[in-house]
Amino acid sequence: MQELAERMIKKALQAVDPYHLIRRQLRYEDSRLHIQDRLTLRLEDYKHIYLLGIGKGVAPMAAAMEELLGKRLDKSRVIVKYGHGQSLNKSEVFEAGHPIPDANTLQASQKLLELAEEAGADDLVFVLITGGGSALFELLPRDMNLDDLAGINNMLLASGASIDEINTVRKHLSLVKGGRLAQKIAPARCVSLILSDVIGDPLESIASGPTAPDPTTFEQARHILDKYRLWDKLSPKIQHIIEGKNRDVKESPDADQPVFKNVNNIIIGNNRLALKILEKEAGEAGLNTLVLTDRAEGEARELGVFLAGVLRSAKEDALPVAAPGCLILGGEPTVSIKGTGKGGRNQELVLAALLALKNYNRPFYLCSVGSDGTDGPTDAAGAWINEKTWAKAVQNKLNALEYLENNDSYSFFKVLNQLIITGPTRTNVMDLIFFLV
Repeated sequence: MQELAERMIKKALQAVDPYHLIRRQLRYEDSRLHIQDRLTLRLEDYKHIYLLGIGKGVAPMAAAMEELLGKRLDKSRVIVKYGHGQSLNKSEVFEAGHPIPDANTLQASQKLLELAEEAGADDLVFVLITGGGSALFELLPRDMNLDDLAGINNMLLASGASIDEINTVRKHLSLVKGGRLAQKIAPARCVSLILSDVIGDPLESIASGPTAPDPTTFEQARHILDKYRLWDKLSPKIQHIIEGKNRDVKESPDADQPVFKNVNNIIIGNNRLALKILEKEAGEAGLNTLVLTDRAEGEARELGVFLAGVLRSAKEDALPVAAPGCLILGGEPTVSIKGTGKGGRNQELVLAALLALKNYNRPFYLCSVGSDGTDGPTDAAGAWINEKTWAKAVQNKLNALEYLENNDSYSFFKVLNQLIITGPTRTNVMDLIFFLV
């Protein structure tokens, strides 16, 4: 089972590789660029062509765009996470902090904004967007500094707030998120090519929607901060911004703004695409398959317990899939951090599943993997268990419940040598979760 699972993960990650997504979905023929079946651009209609990129996976996307556009590409600037850069022919590559922005983030973002503002009415600007863009592309109002931003980011990440909720708050503390990049690019034509890392692919949430209309408001940002009891922990100057009283940060542009008539936002890859490859590989191996959802969210440990129950049902009652079978889901659960340990949502999900399956000795394999290769502040993408894991933990005198309560799933699985380590994948389509029975 483990060999099949490793092959499935490898193939799924290859399917959402940013370079190959661009090469498969864009075609350049006779001075025309065809994007999927949705858009055809006559490049000779544009005086200059510029390329901007934000996110952990945009360097390989930029490499593919350089190959496609050749001499027609005039200038390009992209921002990636430290260690995710690569040497490109025409693109300036800036590396910056993730998941917390740093000084290099602000400097690189200013450089991108300057190029965006160079574009005129006769120009075309491509914007490449992947997961990580929210942290990597940022400019702040005068009353905020990086320490302020780091503080509120840390609070949001630790609160259990969803990525949509986190992005709603971020957009209302920013000069570039929530459609504001599209405003800077105008009056040039803007085409954004997007690798989605958000459940349901809402354009306004992916990388905080820099070129998408934003339906969220200051009022909604305030509601989220109240919901997670964070409002009273904010400094007065941050509260002032969220209340809409800072003249630097105006309400984000909504769909009624004319700027968006000249903008195309196109999804080129998402979680669903990766799940289809998992299903294909399992099916070709002779397994019954079922893709349950690509919208899994909520507390990671609760999802782990749920999956353990479904696994038993599949194994013993052939529901909702019969053995030999594979049940697949994707999404992005969250973790409310209460302990002092080290881990991530995928590792925590698997540890919770293990506790629910303790002493279950019928053959199975269950895993959860972050598609970007990074699960929480660790070098692991996720973890796996099988019917031998519980006995192995007991033999090593590991108390699984104590590790779970301390949010220390990484340490637990490291002892057992059951971490999944892929290294940086340079893609991000949320998490891949499946079991084999």
